Amino acid sequence: MESTMNTERYLEPHQARQRPPTTFEDLLGDAIERAFADGIHTLPDLVKHLNQSGLSGGDGAAWTEQNFAALMARLGN
Repeated sequence: MESTMNTERYLEPHQARQRPPTTFEDLLGDAIERAFADGIHTLPDLVKHLNQSGLSGGDGAAWTEQNFAALMARLGN
């Protein structure tokens, strides 16, 4: 039996997005994707990778586990 379920709603990867991402958010997303592609999967290693990438934290400071987690929480709202 062929499924008649409407799958169109599952094809929009940004369906929960309230606004377009900022340039900083795009760059951060790219840096996180590169870290995952390099096999980095822990928060301490991700923070280290972000600091080595040259992309500073949202306030211009170096990344820490605390400011990364705070930014992710803010962006997730």
